[in-house]
Order: sequence, then structure tokens, then C-alpha cells
Amino acid sequence: MTAPQRAISVAPAGRAARLLPLSVLALGAATPICAAAQVGHPPTTSPFVDLEWRQGASAFAGWFAAGRDPAGVAPQGGPMVGVRYDVGLGGPAIFTGRIASVVSERTVLDPARPAGARVLGTEQRPLTIADLGISLALTGQKSYRRLVPVVYGGVGVASNFASADPGGFRFGTRFAIATAAGVRYVPGGRWALRADLGTHLYQVRYPDIYGAPGLDSTSVLAPGRSTRAWIGNPSLTVGATYQLFR
Repeated sequence: MTAPQRAISVAPAGRAARLLPLSVLALGAATPICAAAQVGHPPTTSPFVDLEWRQGASAFAGWFAAGRDPAGVAPQGGPMVGVRYDVGLGGPAIFTGRIASVVSERTVLDPARPAGARVLGTEQRPLTIADLGISLALTGQKSYRRLVPVVYGGVGVASNFASADPGGFRFGTRFAIATAAGVRYVPGGRWALRADLGTHLYQVRYPDIYGAPGLDSTSVLAPGRSTRAWIGNPSLTVGATYQLFR
């Protein structure tokens, strides 16, 4: 009876020895999973918060800093007010439409007159700007610490709906390229705030007489200068957004 008893007592020890490496491997495999579960923030303390609303209507105001054109007859800068509407397209993409009005004035010239008598006065006329484009929320469909950085690009028009000057210049309606970068503050609820720094780029075209010598042999444009010029017009606006449709 002595030999069988020794065999029975050795067998469990042998199985334990064989299972030990497997246990160590299993523990090692579980360790990264446990560690991964600890990475990041618990949902209640995460700096990222889901954006609940898919559309928004905004009103904004600011300053339109019109660039100076070579002849000095294009619409000048001034206070700017407008509205915009945003529709989420999925992911970070947002369809955006904007329209704004600038309290503007411009100088009226008669290029045929001598240099000292060319200025006929100033015209008080608002500049209307409208564009459509795509905004991209850089944090996707979430805010980071209640902030959403946004970039925008679009195309549209700029117009002062004015007739031609005595010298033939008319700003009229111009094709415009619009870009902007901004940030939205979404504290929760339907209301949000935003600020945007943008620009509108459009071309001004002058009649040929602007480059021709007047009665005193001088011209409005410098000799050899093109009668077309692209002008960049920066703007800074702040506004409030009422959010719609979850």
C-alpha cells in the first residue's frame, strides 16, 4: 500500500507545476486590459461632451475692416451685423449660410478732372455680403471643455447695389470668397456663444479712364497699374446661437 500512496500524492503537484506557467500567461494577458480600462476619464469627469443639437440660428455683430483698393473708391469698413444658419451634415461637417450688412461709405471720383478736384464727395451706402459654405468642427460632434473650434470656407457675393459714378466706376455685385476661423462656447441648453475672425476676398474693376491721364496729365491709377485688383477684407464678429433639433 506504500507505493500507490506515493503516486497519488505526487500527481497533484505535477498538475500544479504544469498549470503555473499558464496562470502566469493569463495574468499577463489580463494586465494590459485592466490598464487600458483605466486610461482616460470617467464619463462624468471627461472634458469631452457630446453636442446634442444639430442646427442653429445665430445673430452676430462686429467690425468689417475693408482693405484699401488702389483707387480708393471701393466700399470702406464699418460696423457689421448679420445672421447665420448652421445645419449639421454628419461628423464634423456643417452646412452654413450667412448674410450681413456693413455700415459703409465710399469716395466718389471723376477721373477726368485734375487731381485736386477729382473727389466729388462720399456716398453713404451699406455693403451687403452673403455666402454659403462648409464649416468643420475640429472636435467633431463633441465639445472640449465646452469649446468647439470651427473653420469655415465658402463662396458668395458682396454688393452695394449702387449705380455708376460720373467716371464710370460701379462696385455693383462682386463674387466673393469667404474664410473664417472661430470658436463656439456651448455651456448646455439651447443657447451658445461664438466668436469668428474671417475675411472676404473680392475683385474690384475700374474703367479704363482710371489709368488714363486726366486734364492735368495725371491719372487715378499709377502708370502701368492693372485696372483690376483683389482686395482682402478682414472681419471680427461675436454672436449668440439658438440651437435646434437634437
